[in-house]
Amino acid sequence: MANRSKLVFSLLLLPLLLTTISAQTTKLAPNFYRTTCPNVESIVRSAVRQKFQQTFVTAPATLRLFFHDCFVRGCDASVLLASANGNNEKDHPDDISLAGDGFDTVIKAKAAVDSNPQCRNKVSCADILALATREVVQLTGGPFYTVELGRRDGRISTKAGVQRQLPHPNFNLDQLNTMFARHGLSQTDMIALSGAHTIGFAHCGKFSKRIFNFTPRNPVDPTLNFQYAMQLRQMCPRNVDPRIAINMDPNTPRTFDNVYYKNLQRGMGLFTSDQVLFSDRRSRNTVNLFASSNGAFNQAFVAAMTKLGRVGVLTGNRGEIRRDCTRQN
Repeated sequence: MANRSKLVFSLLLLPLLLTTISAQTTKLAPNFYRTTCPNVESIVRSAVRQKFQQTFVTAPATLRLFFHDCFVRGCDASVLLASANGNNEKDHPDDISLAGDGFDTVIKAKAAVDSNPQCRNKVSCADILALATREVVQLTGGPFYTVELGRRDGRISTKAGVQRQLPHPNFNLDQLNTMFARHGLSQTDMIALSGAHTIGFAHCGKFSKRIFNFTPRNPVDPTLNFQYAMQLRQMCPRNVDPRIAINMDPNTPRTFDNVYYKNLQRGMGLFTSDQVLFSDRRSRNTVNLFASSNGAFNQAFVAAMTKLGRVGVLTGNRGEIRRDCTRQN
């Protein structure tokens, strides 16, 4: 009798157990919203294009926002959460320079999605950020790629959580590889994702040491093209407002292309972490490949972005679908 009771209890528990396992192992899929919000991609595309027409900064700001979100607690839109006490991810020194236009792009796209009665409160801010990122890459001349969907929004966002989670401009190759490997990203992925700097901009304070006081013997970093260093000194003179920003790709700053890698071959990587990709022999061949073939770069970038988009995602019954991207429900 006791055994029969156990069997009945087990059978009653089985559906609950299977539901829990299913909810926790739900995988991302491109057609995740096919029944709940079938037009989500076109709605986000339209909103992002409208924002992009207002300001080009939409593109680099959104792309950087996605990267910063995924590298801290995974791609869960936790970077978007605001706090009254200034203690969230976006308040950390590494995130304070994230341009407001990136946040505004996601908020506007979310509003557009939720204005459709069928879609209201069905699509996560994390997925909207991922879709918006794909749009800005394509709008600036980069590849169109399939975005996997089904992420849910995180409920946790802390300033402390950002500490030592994001690459710094002075990183060497080993530091870059170690940080990216933590998220299952290879050296090739890291080099391809660095190519996002093709439409990036940087504040003078982030590289001033390379052009003014690298070492007592070499005021200018010897891996930096000297003529380029002199141009940088003119754009970012000593004691300039450190918030002044300049283009990371001085040649085609508004086009998503492989010129970033051609610049590295000429010693024109703005950050140490850019130039090291060419100056270190272990990564130089990949830089040369991407410099010689925009197609090879695009292919590697899409593969790396797909892997990045899977980092630490919340699916199934974990997390939530935020009604307002800047606050928990």
